[in-house]
Amino acid sequence: MTYEYKVVPAPLRGLKAKGVKTAEDRFALALETAMNDLARDGWEYLRADTLPSEQREGLMSKTTVYQNMLVFRRAKAVARPSAPAPAVSAPPPAPAVAKKIVAKPEAEKPAPPAPDVAAQ
Repeated sequence: MTYEYKVVPAPLRGLKAKGVKTAEDRFALALETAMNDLARDGWEYLRADTLPSEQREGLMSKTTVYQNMLVFRRAKAVARPSAPAPAVSAPPPAPAVAKKIVAKPEAEKPAPPAPDVAAQ
């Protein structure tokens, strides 16, 4: 089975909602919402990674920042070749019956034709 992957940035801030008071709960709600949105499209959560990213700072300098990424996957639709249609075969040939040649006794054999005397 082959998969395709989708990587999205993890939320940076939590979501406000009724009954969700603490920062941790708001952040958890933001993660849950992002995961459920992708799950509706068939994406399965795989893991979270923290990866370095180089960014420009000012005109000449660069700095490394770390990004939190969420990794999802789903099974790739594989185009399977259709099964070949079963070959329609002709019915098997009838078994050949060997004819048995039986010699007739002398008494049953017909007499050879008489020579034509008139033609002589």
